[in-house]
Amino acid sequence: MTVLYYIHDPMCSWCWAFRPVWDKLRAQLPASIAVRYLLGGLAADSDLPMSAETQLMIRHHWQTIEKRVPGTRFNYDFWTRCLPRRSTYPACRAVIAATRQNPQLEDAMIQAIQYTYYLQARNPSDDEVLIDLASNLSLDVSRFCDDLNGAETQAELLSEIHTSRNMGATGFPSLILEDDNGFCRHIRIDYNNTEPMLQQFSGGQEK
Repeated sequence: MTVLYYIHDPMCSWCWAFRPVWDKLRAQLPASIAVRYLLGGLAADSDLPMSAETQLMIRHHWQTIEKRVPGTRFNYDFWTRCLPRRSTYPACRAVIAATRQNPQLEDAMIQAIQYTYYLQARNPSDDEVLIDLASNLSLDVSRFCDDLNGAETQAELLSEIHTSRNMGATGFPSLILEDDNGFCRHIRIDYNNTEPMLQQFSGGQEK
């Protein structure tokens, strides 16, 4: 079976912008294409406050996205309510921890992280925020806490990062189509329309 790899980070702002079209695209994919998520890991663990320069850079990214992908919303209160850290690995591990308990909640955890970050101005770099999300998804919180920072979870995250890089993913989100022979083809992403991507699945070439 052909596999479409969605390579992402739950705290990636461009992944957030792609969310509505990604949901539509998955619903329109041929039955012969299976979807698999791979975590790309945007920023490693860090307890250091984010520098003013980095904060300004990310705010600029948000403003750019709002112009290029109409309808995308960001809650800029995040920058005054929270102590930002350049650390997305905790959120990535939260996705793995949730998926271990219930594979059907993989996307639900990703969406919960995105909503709490971009709309509610809470910080998914903080374990307590991720644990609260797990509770809201009716996960076993005790098990989730054990898995969140467990060695096996970290090893799985690093393995997914390694796989995504070996497939040639250089940014997030990335879509990579793998056929039965292991041949991989990158799908050019359109943030506003599914049709250009669907044409590539049906044999059209990237422009």
